[in-house]
Amino acid sequence: MPKLATTRLSGGFRATFALLGPAFVASIAYVDPGNVAANLTAGARYGYLLLWVLIAANLIAMLVQYQSAKLGLVTGRSLPEILGERLSTGPRRIYWLQAELVAAATDIAEVLGGAIALHLLFGLPLLLGGVIVGIASMLLLSIQSRTGGQRQFEAIIITLLAVIVVGFASGLIFAQLDAGQIVAGIVPRFEGTNSVLLATSMLGATVMPHVIYLHSALARDRHGVSQDAGRIRTLLRATRWDVLAALSIAGVVNIAMLLLAASSLRGVEGTSTIPGAHAAIVLVLGPAVGVVFAVGLLASGLASTSVGTYAGAAIMGGLLKVRVPLLLRRAITLIPALIVLGTGFDPTQALVLSQVVLSFGIPFALIPLVRLASSRKEMGEFVNPTWMRWASWISTTMIVIINVLLIVLVVGGIA
Repeated sequence: MPKLATTRLSGGFRATFALLGPAFVASIAYVDPGNVAANLTAGARYGYLLLWVLIAANLIAMLVQYQSAKLGLVTGRSLPEILGERLSTGPRRIYWLQAELVAAATDIAEVLGGAIALHLLFGLPLLLGGVIVGIASMLLLSIQSRTGGQRQFEAIIITLLAVIVVGFASGLIFAQLDAGQIVAGIVPRFEGTNSVLLATSMLGATVMPHVIYLHSALARDRHGVSQDAGRIRTLLRATRWDVLAALSIAGVVNIAMLLLAASSLRGVEGTSTIPGAHAAIVLVLGPAVGVVFAVGLLASGLASTSVGTYAGAAIMGGLLKVRVPLLLRRAITLIPALIVLGTGFDPTQALVLSQVVLSFGIPFALIPLVRLASSRKEMGEFVNPTWMRWASWISTTMIVIINVLLIVLVVGGIA
């Protein structure tokens, strides 16, 4: 049982600032290498066409992550723990399996991204780069595993987030943006099956199932469990600022990546892969921007794979009541990514496909979250207001529809 937090909850900016952190850890999942692959590919192939997907996805992400954190703070349990209590043995194991596959797809994307970054920066073989990323993530997780290590882990993750922001947004300083096309990109539309596939990939990369499960545990573990309604209100107020700040930063980074690709990489040969896009960035914007971009990609891979492993542990612990040490889990979950790297499969294509897998896992996390957060029995006076219930169900429906549309278009194209 998490111990009660001792953070002072008096009003004022400093008190609120001291409560920030969990959403910044969660936000790393929204700027991982899968985002890089999906957003650069979308911008290079379709220009500003799919900008609306990122805007909608980021707004949904804010709504979702706040509800996840609220669930943990109000109930004192994480989303996986509540589901583990309510599901019988068979369904619980099946549910855990799909959640674990989503977490595995996430981890593959994150390790691949870090390996690609090390190759771009130092010319290291991808397999060796994957091993180095795995070892580095173990060091980060060892900090989190120590007593009192969560605050230090948050500080490191926030530092890496700052590096990511610089790495992925700095190129816009030199890019020539088209304001008219940006405005047109806000209007929802597609151009064929491939644009739907990319939109689904971008959605899966931006609204992350594993971090929906995780945020409820992050908030609960950081702030503790309380039955004091006044204290919970204070924590929820701080959480709203936490989510707004963290996911606004993540949203700006994602949009910056797409705008950079749309303005500087569209029509440039070889931009269908991250190394190709990096080469094009170096060619068009200069080697300094290319180095900064690669450093941002490395920071993204290191931070996101650590957070992903943390999420996987929370999912397994909640659904199966099995506690595997984080470092052991890190070693085991590294294997699929190393297999992909060792077999020579196109890493960028693997990144994009992994994000599609994530998108299919979103409803399994979203639907129970919205139902629980909208349940007065579960949430009491902190139950979702009417507008939030409507917004949540509309968002969930939209995500399900875009996945069904993808299946129809892809199957129709094969037939």
